Amino acid sequence: MQHPDTRENRIHSSSTKPFSYYECVIPDYFNCVPMHWHREFELNYIREGAAEFICGEEKFTSAKGDIILTQPNVLHSIYPCPGTRQVYDTLVFSPALLGGSDADRYNSACIQPLVTGSMRIPTRITSTHPYYNALQSMTEQIFSCARGDTPQLDMLLRSEMLHLFWLLETEAESPPHAGVSGENIRPALEYIAAHFREPITIAQLAASVHLSESYFMNQFRRQVGLSAVEYMTHFRIDMACKALKQTKCSVLEIALDCGFRNLSNFNRHFRSIAGCSPTEYRKKNGCAASMEAVQDECKNYCM
Repeated sequence: MQHPDTRENRIHSSSTKPFSYYECVIPDYFNCVPMHWHREFELNYIREGAAEFICGEEKFTSAKGDIILTQPNVLHSIYPCPGTRQVYDTLVFSPALLGGSDADRYNSACIQPLVTGSMRIPTRITSTHPYYNALQSMTEQIFSCARGDTPQLDMLLRSEMLHLFWLLETEAESPPHAGVSGENIRPALEYIAAHFREPITIAQLAASVHLSESYFMNQFRRQVGLSAVEYMTHFRIDMACKALKQTKCSVLEIALDCGFRNLSNFNRHFRSIAGCSPTEYRKKNGCAASMEAVQDECKNYCM
């Protein structure tokens, strides 16, 4: 199997349709969205429930009605709150959706700085935001157009998206140390994705990013929101969930293949994260017949 990394490999846009729409329920449709990044923007609208979001250096619990906008190249993840499901819409879209060419002054002054990270707009918009009602109306229209999925509605979607960005840029700011979020710890995330079946030490991860162990652990928690050990456990359990759904391998085989040394330790962590036993999870989600499916999913492990 080729080594996956934290950059999402799924293709969300094309030259004719620069966006992809997803209706999501966590943990029903998938256990979590592990830490990852992509070159597109991502817009989430929370319709029900709550979940734990990490977007760059921000960590928060979402709520119904929240609008969450992640800029390109920013590390982000979603984990379920215990005993709670979250229903939400997601639009992943290329900067091309916002139109313009490199020669257009609005593109160079307003869009490209958001892509490069030299300008930041609010990530989480809640009901307390002064422009919330207007932004919520735009967001509802954007997702209505995405679900309708016609060339005519694409025009309205682009118009509403530009309006939304225009309003959000009234609060834009330039970070003192502008750059790609989480760049210094990405090699460690990629190392985990490539070697999760094997024992991994903090020393190995720190060496992968050329940092001391203590500084690495501090940076990892600050940028990912979890300790490196917690992240590895979540990553392995997520891979196990995919294998339980997509293969007929035994629970013991899956546990060992996902980097756990014994079944009791796997069962304990699985129940803590997924909220049920591996057997119960498989019964609820069914399974497929081939290992190739989960191998492909490992390459594109982020939803």
